[in-house]
Amino acid sequence: MNLEYFIAKRLITGKEHKISISAPIIKIAIAAIALGILMMLIAIATGVGLKHKIREKVTAFNGHIQIYNYDNNNSQVSVVPVSKNQDFYPEFKEIQDIVHVQAVATKAGIIRTEETFEGIIAKGVGQDYNWSAIEEFLVEGKLPDYRDQLNSEVLLSRILATRLKLSVGDSFFTFFMRDEDAGKLPNQRKFTVSGIYDSGFEEIDALYIFIDIRHIQRMNKWKADEVGNFEVFLESFGDIDEKSAEIYGKTVSNLDTRTLKDKYYKIFEWISLFDFNIALIIGIMIIVGGINMITALLVLILERTPMIGILKALGTTNWSIRKVFLYNAAYLIGIGLLWGNAVGLGLIFMQDRFKLFKFPNPKEYYIEYIPVHIDFITIILLNVGVLLLCLLMLLIPSYIITKITPVKAIRFE
Repeated sequence: MNLEYFIAKRLITGKEHKISISAPIIKIAIAAIALGILMMLIAIATGVGLKHKIREKVTAFNGHIQIYNYDNNNSQVSVVPVSKNQDFYPEFKEIQDIVHVQAVATKAGIIRTEETFEGIIAKGVGQDYNWSAIEEFLVEGKLPDYRDQLNSEVLLSRILATRLKLSVGDSFFTFFMRDEDAGKLPNQRKFTVSGIYDSGFEEIDALYIFIDIRHIQRMNKWKADEVGNFEVFLESFGDIDEKSAEIYGKTVSNLDTRTLKDKYYKIFEWISLFDFNIALIIGIMIIVGGINMITALLVLILERTPMIGILKALGTTNWSIRKVFLYNAAYLIGIGLLWGNAVGLGLIFMQDRFKLFKFPNPKEYYIEYIPVHIDFITIILLNVGVLLLCLLMLLIPSYIITKITPVKAIRFE
């Protein structure tokens, strides 16, 4: 082992030759590994970051899982009420990893101003509503407070505020149809804009406003303990399907569950493609880096052919000589990984901290800047995986050493 380490060190430093023709090839191979790991880190960080950010935004407005009355399952608005007197409300104690449960209701309406009008869905929320997820989207004004008496303040999106030419503090009328009797005049409510939010999701922002749930209960002639549905927030998005099945089994027979992925299946089908793109980039980069390392290894073997012949003449086994070159290759790969990680993680940190790079068309990606997310375990697994795969790829070209005979190798020039 000491002899192999000494020879490998001499190979790396190149001190046994005054002029090394392999030096440029080695530098190219190191640069390829560095560029490869850099691209892989950026691909993972941006792909995973975008997935997480889109999930967070959609979850903020809907929860991970919704519990409905069967009659409301395919409806955008609440028709048949659900009693709040449930075993899982306000805390779902029978199932672990459930963070919060909140009661909401929705009702379709039309906002009418002096100049224009817009169709909307009013989302009624109460004192149990968790505003922390929505708070980051607040761009003007303040969040409404529905903890005490009936409140006429609403939270409006920037899109609707722009279309309706409304600002914080402005009042407007909203008309809601009577579900029980279409022949009667619609319910009219006067609201005041408390705050304006902007989530970046045009599908949500152009449709939803937040109002006091007691308005919907009164218009629908519901009791104080009746709501449209429940929103359940989980500890981890990865458990959404498993927890949905558990929740369905723990609720009464007239209630059904629906996951966020079912409600917005097109969005989640789109972001599921990110995993394929990331895997494709990683595969291409590993192949490119491996090919460059194979080239460098073959050049090293060609340049050190006389030395290989001398070692064989001294009785060194083929595998021992092969290990010398593999140690050398591992060292060069390590240098490339070091530089690639330094630059890649530096760029990821800068983007996460200062939001340097933005999307040219934010509407297509539901966010202005390019989000990044990567964890320590992923970094370690990626580097170890690249190192091992590249070394495995080098086992085959290193086999050429076994074909070199001592006599021809010592005469080789």
